[in-house]
Amino acid sequence: MDPAKLRAVYKDLHRHPELSFHEHRTAGIAAAWLRENAYEVIEGLGGTGVAGVLRRGSGPTVWLRADMDALPVTEETGLPYASTVDGVSHACGHDMHVTWLMGATAELAAAQDRQGTVVAVFQPAEELARGAQAMIDDGLADRVPRPEIVLGQHVAPLPAGSIGLTPGPMWAASDSLRVTIHGQGGHGSRPETTIDPVVIAAATVLRLQTIVAREIATTETAVLTVGAVQAGTKHNIIPDSATLLLNIRTYDLGVRTRVLAAITRIVAAEAAAAGAPREPTIVIEESAPTLTNDVPATDRTRPALESVVGAARVLNPGPLPSSEDVGILASATGAPITYWLLGGADPAPFAAATTIPEFLEAAGKIPSNHSPHYHPIPDPTIEVGVAALTAAAREWLDPST
Repeated sequence: MDPAKLRAVYKDLHRHPELSFHEHRTAGIAAAWLRENAYEVIEGLGGTGVAGVLRRGSGPTVWLRADMDALPVTEETGLPYASTVDGVSHACGHDMHVTWLMGATAELAAAQDRQGTVVAVFQPAEELARGAQAMIDDGLADRVPRPEIVLGQHVAPLPAGSIGLTPGPMWAASDSLRVTIHGQGGHGSRPETTIDPVVIAAATVLRLQTIVAREIATTETAVLTVGAVQAGTKHNIIPDSATLLLNIRTYDLGVRTRVLAAITRIVAAEAAAAGAPREPTIVIEESAPTLTNDVPATDRTRPALESVVGAARVLNPGPLPSSEDVGILASATGAPITYWLLGGADPAPFAAATTIPEFLEAAGKIPSNHSPHYHPIPDPTIEVGVAALTAAAREWLDPST
């Protein structure tokens, strides 16, 4: 695979980011690439998703997945190949993921020493936690061979040339909720004639913070964030309603259930205490399950990754609170999954780090995914990512006889 060609692809994708379920240009580039490399291609899966199938005799089927969507973030990197789309950028690095998968599909198509089936999955709308399910609902698992393993990787603010691989729970479940508190509006000079939803919202925000602090054991993990409070239009008008946007992260289904129940209880109680005319409305708008790496599959994949970067550079960062919907592809097909982080940052800030906590501390001091300043360095990130994904896939395919 020509490294210069992949660098050009990456920079082109970076310049032209597309939001969730609008990845038409990116999907077209992926589909054309797959056809050039002799893959059967299915387009329009789950909206803009693309699947490519390479059949090489009998043997296992390996799914390789990359997400394609960008974020509504204005890029501030100053790169010569920065986003040309106002208010949209690849601040999460999905352009790198697409580049990696394109490179790996070319490498696997060119190789003659493995047999089995490779399925390349270019997925839309990971940022909405809806793209994987959309592809499954559109028949992905029936239109391509079912996998023995699902593999994937995510670029991270770790030194380029390093890999983060965690057996078992790796990333948290994520639930995003819209809470609408119903009040009774009126003139700001006569609050006694109203039921002020802003006051109810303020009390609710504070009370919600007691869920993790007072209802979740120190041996368990949960994060609850109120990301937005929306109410009113003018200084002297008490509005009819207020909206809270919440996000929770959990690793354990039981903890998730308790947190969601506590949110419902507290929101309803605060509204009732204020005499709200009706109960609040709670809607889960986005949801991604815990990403749990299959332990035997991860143990099997590890040597392949070590062969690319060296054993000392394959680290176990432990469970992290980020979230991903790639696990849906595995659970929907009954296949194990192995997913890992791959460093894309300048190694210099990490030079003095010798332990995993020191690595994570160094990572916290540089721009991370979703920052307007975030961007992986193309070299050697592209080369290492292609090699890692290719090596992992080859481990699961059979040697040619």
